[in-house]
Amino acid sequence: MRRFIRELRRREVFRTAGLYVGVCWIIIEVSSVLLPTFEAPEWAMRAIIIASFVGFPIMLVLAWVYDLSEAGVQVQADPTDTIVPPLGSRKMDFIVIGVLSVALVLSIYMNVTGRPGEVAEIPPTSILIADFDNETGDPLFEGSLEQALNIGIEGASFITAYSRPNARELIETISPGTPLNAEGARLVAVREGIKLVMSGSIAEDGGGYRLRAAVVRPEDGEVLSEASVSAKNKLEVLGAVSLLADEVRENLGDTSKEEEVVLTGETFTATSLEAMKNYTTAQELMIAGQYEESLAFYEAAVAEDPNFGRALSGWALSQYYLGRQDEAARLWEQALSKSANMTPRERYRTQGLYFLAVQGNLAKAIESFAMLVENYPADSAGLNNLAVAYFSTLDFEKAQETGRKALDIYPTNKTSLSNFALYAMYAGDFKSAEARARELLELDSTHYMAWLPIAIGALAIGDVEQATLNYEAMAELGARGASLANLGLADIRLYRGQFSAAVDLLRSGLADDTASDNREAIATKTIVLAQALADLGDEHASRQAIEDALAVRGGLSRQVPAALLYLQLGDVDAATAIATGLSEQLQPQSRAYANMILGIIESQAGRHVTALEHLQEAVELSDFWLVRFYLGQAYLAAGAAVEANDEFMLCEQRRGEASAIFLNDLPTWRYMATLPYWLGRTQEAIGMSHAAADHYRLFLSNYQGKTPLVEDAAARVP
Repeated sequence: MRRFIRELRRREVFRTAGLYVGVCWIIIEVSSVLLPTFEAPEWAMRAIIIASFVGFPIMLVLAWVYDLSEAGVQVQADPTDTIVPPLGSRKMDFIVIGVLSVALVLSIYMNVTGRPGEVAEIPPTSILIADFDNETGDPLFEGSLEQALNIGIEGASFITAYSRPNARELIETISPGTPLNAEGARLVAVREGIKLVMSGSIAEDGGGYRLRAAVVRPEDGEVLSEASVSAKNKLEVLGAVSLLADEVRENLGDTSKEEEVVLTGETFTATSLEAMKNYTTAQELMIAGQYEESLAFYEAAVAEDPNFGRALSGWALSQYYLGRQDEAARLWEQALSKSANMTPRERYRTQGLYFLAVQGNLAKAIESFAMLVENYPADSAGLNNLAVAYFSTLDFEKAQETGRKALDIYPTNKTSLSNFALYAMYAGDFKSAEARARELLELDSTHYMAWLPIAIGALAIGDVEQATLNYEAMAELGARGASLANLGLADIRLYRGQFSAAVDLLRSGLADDTASDNREAIATKTIVLAQALADLGDEHASRQAIEDALAVRGGLSRQVPAALLYLQLGDVDAATAIATGLSEQLQPQSRAYANMILGIIESQAGRHVTALEHLQEAVELSDFWLVRFYLGQAYLAAGAAVEANDEFMLCEQRRGEASAIFLNDLPTWRYMATLPYWLGRTQEAIGMSHAAADHYRLFLSNYQGKTPLVEDAAARVP
């Protein structure tokens, strides 16, 4: 072995290898700079790297066989037993060391400073597309071009397009009668914190069309990008819009090279302007809350192009908002079957909505929306939906964190502000909730939902009078504000045990909701009315109200209270029937409440082991506040006072969740009314008599109704 190594040294194989590695290293580093500059194909770099590796063993063989000397290339002499002469010349050593040093310095420099072609991550950028100047007079171009550009510009991961219907609504509040032209769009952008505004035009050009676009900074109108494309005829206009969006994106710093993806993707699968026009109209109606009116236009868009996945997804969403779950599921599944025609951005959105709204598969919904915002960090809708998904899993911390990112993109977006306030409310961070809600009211004094976290925050510190004033302020903000305020005020009455006053309020509110045909509010108020009537002892009227509520509309916020009321009225069979129906649903939330109801039934029957099994399974399915509340009662009934106290203390710590137990923004603070009583019971059982007495007194000071719990608490207070 030693002899072989000596021979390698004599033939200068080691020196030659070092020199080869250094030279190849330099070539690769320099190529990584020059090839992107000259737009060389990707295979060119791979070819250089492969050639370098392939050449290495060839070089070793040549170094062994041949010798480079002053006389030229010669075949190496046979080895002898003589002493190996000094290893080559110092000149060769310096050359090898020099080459390797240059390679090392170049590599360090390139990795520290970055390679050309590697663009630093661009922060999320929002853009609003103004109404195009339609110089052709053709109504088919009205709105459809802007919608197509909205879609095309979002091919860049760092860009999110602001909703044009929302912008149109906002311009009416800022400057009534002002169109959403370049100047109007700038007004909206400044108000909403939108970074860029795009305006443009379409005009006839010979036998075809010429499309122009300019992107400006809204604060000062500075032009940041201009682009112009042409179309030979009307059939080519959508393709021209794609190229226009492409050019604008590139001017703004997009290097993703998605041209082929955009041109072949869902973005422009609408095979005609008619399909895009119908889709645009449908979107505007849907965003405006006119869901029923939007359906015909979605259907027309799909009729024009059956592969228009985006239109199918929008159609599904409108059906979902109308409460037609089966039809929504069918349309979303149809949309997903067209996923090959969708851009990756739209595919993630559609999948996320399907898992969230149809399947109730929150883990899959989070996965889809997380992939969406990872690849498209500027997607504010994706961030908002991801926050909703986290919220639905009761992870309010992540919901707030994600909601904050959405606000970073649109600092004054009303939906994002409202959602963030609600997330903070559920998390029990009532101060942050109120701060965001008041910030929202400064932007829009008519936003009635902002008063909910403010009212709940007042209730959380025991200021019932202020909470009442807050709901009364909400009642001044239109029919929907008045409807929700009526429910909030009734909720306060039930929280205080003022059952007759609650009945009067709810009946008045129901009359108004009936007049406005607000079926959702009718169903919700009717089930709360049933609660008030049951507490008053009017069993017949309560039972009738339960049936009326369920006949109008189902859902957890009606079915679960109905089951609890049936148990209060002694109708175990009716409660069991509701639990059975909930247990057959796919959503874990429904199955959790089914187990909760069955657990309560078992506990009341004295079957404590089975009761606890049901309630613990409910917690595993969905860790809801109400499940914990009844788990505490089951533990107490089973004689496990310590465990019961732990559950009730957890309910106290998580009291923000009692704000709206069914995660639908409908106030349910009334469930907090009896918590002090149950804490008193558990603390009395574990020997904490003074703490128990304090809790009984707190319960009695707040709760004025005549109920068995009130009588029991009064008897237990010294």
